[in-house]
Amino acid sequence: MHLIPLRAPLLVGLTALAALNLHADEPVVLDTAPAEYRTLPREYRLDGIVEAVNRTTVSAQTQGQVQEILFDVEDFVEKDMIVARLKDTEHRARVAQAAADLRSASARLEQTQDEYARVLGLFEKKNVSESAMDQAKADLAAAEAELESATARLEQAQEQLEYTQIRAPYSGIVTHRHIEVGETASPGQQIMSGISLDQLRVIVDVPQSVIAAVRRGGSARVYLGPDEVIESKGLTIFPFADMGSNTFTVRLELPEGTKALFPGMFVKTGFEIGAKEELTVPAEAVVQRSEVTAVYVVGDDGRVSFRQIRLGRAVEGGVVVLAGLADGERVALDPIAAGVVLKSQSSRGAAAEHANG
Repeated sequence: MHLIPLRAPLLVGLTALAALNLHADEPVVLDTAPAEYRTLPREYRLDGIVEAVNRTTVSAQTQGQVQEILFDVEDFVEKDMIVARLKDTEHRARVAQAAADLRSASARLEQTQDEYARVLGLFEKKNVSESAMDQAKADLAAAEAELESATARLEQAQEQLEYTQIRAPYSGIVTHRHIEVGETASPGQQIMSGISLDQLRVIVDVPQSVIAAVRRGGSARVYLGPDEVIESKGLTIFPFADMGSNTFTVRLELPEGTKALFPGMFVKTGFEIGAKEELTVPAEAVVQRSEVTAVYVVGDDGRVSFRQIRLGRAVEGGVVVLAGLADGERVALDPIAAGVVLKSQSSRGAAAEHANG
């Protein structure tokens, strides 16, 4: 910082003097900073489209009549919540039948085990033939296999019953409803589509002339506004170009939970493709007067001038100046105080001209 002493004239208004915390004829000190060149990443700007990482169409996994649809388009659904129900009368009957078959197989196995134990005891005492022993072993193996089969049929029936309750695979918003209550759903038929806003990414078509630099740079950012920038978590560059446009598709992964973005939105993106020297000033020195962007320039003699500039992008610790300033010129960091001083200088000059006239 460089401090330049000035003289506050008697014509400065009381309000301005209070703002500067001064009395008349006391020195005015303005905090200034130089416009200076900095080595900044060189960016290539392109438009991108936001899309959801999780985009899913939930389909029926069993056959049944649609009995209830619990959500509609634009509704928010939590993960694992039921979005639709199919009629389950037939599926419950199959579960009951499979459960009965399992109980029968269990009883059959228990009986066969008892018979096997009895025949084994007699065989060890040489009271039954070897063929009878073999038959007892075969009956036991068959009973065990029947129990396994009955268990599998029950699990399958229970799974089919669970499929009558169609659940959301993740938390998100419903975008389409593909079926109505009363229709019969078949396995694979679409029921509902949705997206998650928790994980988003940006798709950009990058010209082949800069794709090599994008690969080398390996970083990108998304601009939501003049003061809001989101750094990409990573880049995915498709290894082939579109034959029609000769552009490469690049995906910018955004941090989880990014707000203010929705699938389908256009956004500005910037890819780092090198570095260059750019003139910068602190952001707090820039003022907006109607449609004019300007700074207050403080000369070596302490005089203040109002200078229109043309701004570029925001960078860490300041903004890029494209035109209107030269390297080394000092700008006031408090535009309000600088405006008061400029006004007092103008008033003093006018008073001097009047006196001379």
